[in-house]
Amino acid sequence: MVAGATAVALLATGGVAYASAHKTVELDVDGEITTVSTFAGSVDGLLEEQGVSVDDHDLVVPASGAALRGGSDVVVRYGREVPVQIDGEDDSVWLTALDADEALTTLSSRGSDVRLVASRSGERASLPIRLEADGPVNVVADGETKVAPDGSVGIDGILDQQGVVLADLDRVHVVRDDDAPADEPDVSLVVQRVKVEDEKKTKKIDFETVTKKDDSRYADLGPVVTQEGKKGVHTTVYSVTTVDGEEESREKLSAKVTTKPVDKIVVEGTKARPAPEPEPEPEPAPSTSSSSSDSSSDSSGSSSSGSSSPAPAPKATGSAPAGVWAQLAQCESGGNPATNTGNGYYGLYQFSAQTWHAMGGSGLPSENSAAEQTRLAKKLQAQSGWGQWPACSAKLGLR
Repeated sequence: MVAGATAVALLATGGVAYASAHKTVELDVDGEITTVSTFAGSVDGLLEEQGVSVDDHDLVVPASGAALRGGSDVVVRYGREVPVQIDGEDDSVWLTALDADEALTTLSSRGSDVRLVASRSGERASLPIRLEADGPVNVVADGETKVAPDGSVGIDGILDQQGVVLADLDRVHVVRDDDAPADEPDVSLVVQRVKVEDEKKTKKIDFETVTKKDDSRYADLGPVVTQEGKKGVHTTVYSVTTVDGEEESREKLSAKVTTKPVDKIVVEGTKARPAPEPEPEPEPAPSTSSSSSDSSSDSSGSSSSGSSSPAPAPKATGSAPAGVWAQLAQCESGGNPATNTGNGYYGLYQFSAQTWHAMGGSGLPSENSAAEQTRLAKKLQAQSGWGQWPACSAKLGLR
């Protein structure tokens, strides 16, 4: 009887111990909640039994070393390193938040402008945490705001659902609006379109004027432009980054002269013009004589009388016969009043522009009539002599 009583007592004690070791708890691992029956005596034992591994960055409540009691709730939140931008400064932080909504609420004390920055790989974007564990989110892209009904499917899933395609340089971040109406999402997934393009800016470079001396050109003919000046170009190239069409930054890539200026060349004559030869003394007029003879009448009644000799032809000095000017024009320009050879001399008599204007001409000689050119050529000859056309006047024997 004693032995039987002892056995009953042992069985009763064992039943109490068994009931005490078995328990039911709620296990929440990153939002996935399960009801677990266990004999584990501590939180560590429960996690090991359920195959849940944690490290120093993870959060376990109650603490992993705490005793496990029936009806307890055990919560595990994995720690994740999340890229963030706080008031324009890039950083990364370890967070045990369940989703972006909770993470941004936690970070809001660190700055006025807080955002989670998605990692980019080609056309894909990702964050190590969900945007919204159990609700919709806004999608802001290309000037439009749309609502994605399920914020838990990840960034790529949300963008695919909304038909938003990312270019390689586009930026993706997540923000929270504390003032959003109660019936609208708090969290927004924002896509920024980024372009990087080269921009060229040019600036003109003034040319220089170079004066050259020419000892074969008469000094009194004035300077002549033998080469027109051309401005050069200085080009600066910038790399310009725009975000949603607004310039964010620019970087100077190069700055150099891309077109060199061309000097203007002016030629001034240094040759002294020889003094004009003195006008020759006028030749004496030829003497004339008349003789009379006795008139005699013949049977026909005719009579005869003497006649004087003709005066010699004038030489080409001073004023010249009209034919001389035609010969001079033929020699100088081939008789073409519109001649412009590009050497600074124009028209029938190869005036320089400066001499033409000094004689009262307008425009260029080659733009005026042959009569006007001849008129001013005669004026120049009367003023300065035939030496204005040294080669052709010598050829024609003009002095």
